[in-house]
Amino acid sequence: MASKRTTKAFVLEALGYDGLVERTREVPETGPGQVLVKMKAASLNFRDLKIMKGIYARNPDLPVVLLSDGAGEIVEVGPGVTSFKVGDRVLPIYMEGWYSGPATASREGRLSKGGDVDGTALEYAVYKEIDVLPLPDSLSYEEAACLPCAGVTAWQGLVYEGHVKAGDTVLVQGSGGVSVFALQIAKMSGARVIATSSDDGKLQRLLNMGASDGINYKKVPNWEETVRKLTGGRGVDHVVEVGGAATMQQSIRATKDGGHVEIIGNLTGKFGSPKLAERGIKTTTIAVGSKEMNEDLMRAIDLHREMPVIDSRFPFADLKKALAYLETGKHFGKVVVTF
Repeated sequence: MASKRTTKAFVLEALGYDGLVERTREVPETGPGQVLVKMKAASLNFRDLKIMKGIYARNPDLPVVLLSDGAGEIVEVGPGVTSFKVGDRVLPIYMEGWYSGPATASREGRLSKGGDVDGTALEYAVYKEIDVLPLPDSLSYEEAACLPCAGVTAWQGLVYEGHVKAGDTVLVQGSGGVSVFALQIAKMSGARVIATSSDDGKLQRLLNMGASDGINYKKVPNWEETVRKLTGGRGVDHVVEVGGAATMQQSIRATKDGGHVEIIGNLTGKFGSPKLAERGIKTTTIAVGSKEMNEDLMRAIDLHREMPVIDSRFPFADLKKALAYLETGKHFGKVVVTF
């Protein structure tokens, strides 16, 4: 660059809300095989709150720019870049270095945004050409920014690991980002969806989106029995499990023999059961996904026009307010900040 460029960024310098501060940083030069992206939107995940509070599975390497999801426009390309040009709309992937294949225990060479490396809560960022994806015309920046964590997590759980197919029944819990994406992905796959929530208004929205049935788990504490009845005693093929220890055993009881429970994120609790093996139920812990999974998800969304559901938008300067709102659990779908 001819002159030094600066960027505003929200940097987590210490744990807690007070440790998240807005700073002005120098933007690194765009090197060989790299692109400079002007961020247009970013989205929030509960993972961000856990990282900020120091209760995530892995401690962040402080200081670190928060958030993992964002989308923007390329404003500069480095030497040797062949896949992109200035003006292209792009999506940085969540896990740098994970391009295809299954998750591995070592995670060697894989770096997650907003934890291992700087995230997307900044105006300008330099990325390797291989670590960004082109956006389809059907997706706005705000919609695209919702995909890398929640969307890809739901995709890996249901499609890559679960092999969901037409005629299957999927149980989704609540109306957060992963659960709403799971409903959309299940419907795109021709599956039936049963939804649970403690809010009748949110249940109605899930029904309006295509869920066949909704269960208020506050009013129906033994909701797994209702799920069994709704499936003729058989149980569901898939559970997108976001409740952790509080709901895991009910999820297992709601699952058919040979079914699949997709455990989302770094949940805590002992999930084992001596009946799992004899019933042939598979449990898989899902931690986001690869670049290839992100590509597949975007292709499906573009084909079916199942746009991400955005609950609310905040200006970038109000990131802390956006995080506080996310923490209330009042949202339906995704919370986004715009630049």
